[in-house]
Amino acid sequence: MIGLSSYAGVMDSLMNSAEEQQASSPLTNSWSKIQESSKNQKPKGVGGFVLVHAGAGYHSESKAKEYKHVCKRACQRAVDQLKAGALAVEAVAAALVELEDSPFTNAGMGSNLNLSGEIECDASIMDGKSLHFGAVGAISGIKNPVLVANRLLSEAQKGKLSAGRIPPCFLVGRGAHDWAVSHGIPPCPSEKMATKFSLSAYKRNKRKMELAEKMDTGQNQTKKRRQSSENENGSGCLDTVGAVVVDLEGNVAAAVSSGGLAMKHPGRVGQAAHYGCGCWAENACNMNPYSTAVSTSGCGEHLIRTMLARECSAAMQSEDAHQALLEAMQNKFISSPFLTSEDRVLGGVIVLRCCRCVEAQPSQNIQGILVEFLWSHTTESMCVGYMSAQDSKAKTHISRLPPGTVPGQSLAIEGGVCRLMGVVE
Repeated sequence: MIGLSSYAGVMDSLMNSAEEQQASSPLTNSWSKIQESSKNQKPKGVGGFVLVHAGAGYHSESKAKEYKHVCKRACQRAVDQLKAGALAVEAVAAALVELEDSPFTNAGMGSNLNLSGEIECDASIMDGKSLHFGAVGAISGIKNPVLVANRLLSEAQKGKLSAGRIPPCFLVGRGAHDWAVSHGIPPCPSEKMATKFSLSAYKRNKRKMELAEKMDTGQNQTKKRRQSSENENGSGCLDTVGAVVVDLEGNVAAAVSSGGLAMKHPGRVGQAAHYGCGCWAENACNMNPYSTAVSTSGCGEHLIRTMLARECSAAMQSEDAHQALLEAMQNKFISSPFLTSEDRVLGGVIVLRCCRCVEAQPSQNIQGILVEFLWSHTTESMCVGYMSAQDSKAKTHISRLPPGTVPGQSLAIEGGVCRLMGVVE
């Protein structure tokens, strides 16, 4: 069963230009409508656009204000970078730093503790212009893992190392930590990255495990322990955070960061570090008419086995973005042949796709970047924020599954359209 959320009400005042906003409309016919209406707009400088998420899981109403606030701050950080002329990859990294620094997210500060009571983080970033990728897995003692991933990406862009060695794009554990410090990223003791909330959750989970181990080891008890573990790491737990960005040049970038599942085994690396699973970004080329950027969240093992980020990116080359994402989430994730043994398939994605168009005007050429942005999730909820460089503040929304639908077996999908306008000199 698919639970399909409506666009109406969620995007009641979409970002369009600096001077005018229009009501939300289904994405199916959005391109032609926007191209037609843009003829009557007074152009401003082309800026950029950012869409962020604070995890696919469950976001309580009591903390809704905090979740939305961190998404707003992340959007503002990215937009500040875009206004200063930064490329998409720099802006998306700035957004992730803000998300990692929040104690309310499971990334960077306040991340889940593993079985040994330590924090190990995963993060990755991808530049749609160069197609370079940087990632770290199970890294400890670094406050902002995304900065290490971004530095790996930028170092790789410089070319080969001495003696013709290939620079790394993915480092893990102690090696990742030492590489980060040697490249000027300051260390941060793991105990300073834990929060009261993450420590109390660890103690609570540890007591549950100790009680389970005292029980009989029969088949029924094994099944009960497995179910308990699934519930502990199910849709009630916040997971990965991420962002996608398009800059004033039309370049796209995506990033993702996570503290991983609660009580994970030391050394476990989740989807946030895996190529094609945590994030994906790819500029338009001869074969692909649209630039696309994707960031995922949810149960890492489910996202790894389906390579969901890359699958959703490929789906976005279809004409109808909404229908394409719906089909990708249903066929490539919920009903994936790689996950047939799973009772509940838990995950979420944010997706951005855009293309450039130039229209001749009597006095000037108008350059437009047409952006469609969507999010979809099979978890109980997903918190998102979005903002264009032409907006005074970000908009936020906590998306929830429709009433009566089952997490892991149904999905919600929402989104909107943004038009970025400018003058071709």
